Amino acid sequence: MPFTTRHPVPVAEAPGHTAGPGSQRIASFARHTLAGLALVFGLLPAASLSQQVTPLAQTPPTSPAATASAPESDDPVARFLSEKGLIPSRRPVTELAQQVRETATDLASDLVLSAMNFLGVPYKRGGNSSETGFDCSGFTRHVFENSVGLILPRRASEQAQSPSLVPVQQAELKPGDLVFFNTLRRTFSHVGIYIGDNKFIHSPRAGGQVRVEDMRQAYWQQRFDGARRAPAVTARPANN
Repeated sequence: MPFTTRHPVPVAEAPGHTAGPGSQRIASFARHTLAGLALVFGLLPAASLSQQVTPLAQTPPTSPAATASAPESDDPVARFLSEKGLIPSRRPVTELAQQVRETATDLASDLVLSAMNFLGVPYKRGGNSSETGFDCSGFTRHVFENSVGLILPRRASEQAQSPSLVPVQQAELKPGDLVFFNTLRRTFSHVGIYIGDNKFIHSPRAGGQVRVEDMRQAYWQQRFDGARRAPAVTARPANN
């Protein structure tokens, strides 16, 4: 299927290490976006929206011992998304977004950040919009089409076989790659979008919601089927 590129919706740069006006606006945008999303899906009390003007908490230590003794994040968005199981830890979502911006191409980071806007949207078999809900392949198709202009086939197995995509080894994954799993006792029966740091975002199953999960978990490791890449999404310009 031919690859067509539309003008992607502009996405604000993730905050850097300085606290200039641009970084402050970006952090505020990210906090309010996720806060609004959490409010819409009943994850965050309305009163908590006023707290979004405060900085997000720092990332807790990653070692098990340090994590166990670390204080819980005071950021209400990260806390509620974590408690609802939509992100694998209380690591601030803006920090994940910054990492994507630093390591991915513009198109790939736009795609990933677009996907993260749908955290909490409920699963619906055959669904392909945020209004009705998504199934796994409806979610990936919607994100790719609306963020970078690539129209994917409808089913996960068809996406894995699309001539517009090329196979990728797990060790070579980049943000924006499609990752496939065998969850229904057949190959390529489930699909998500790799976002970096061994994590992917997907619409999991009936009764679930769009969430981020860690590919290192035994369940996903045992069912990983492969990955596919849209070259035009992850390729850097020649002058980079």
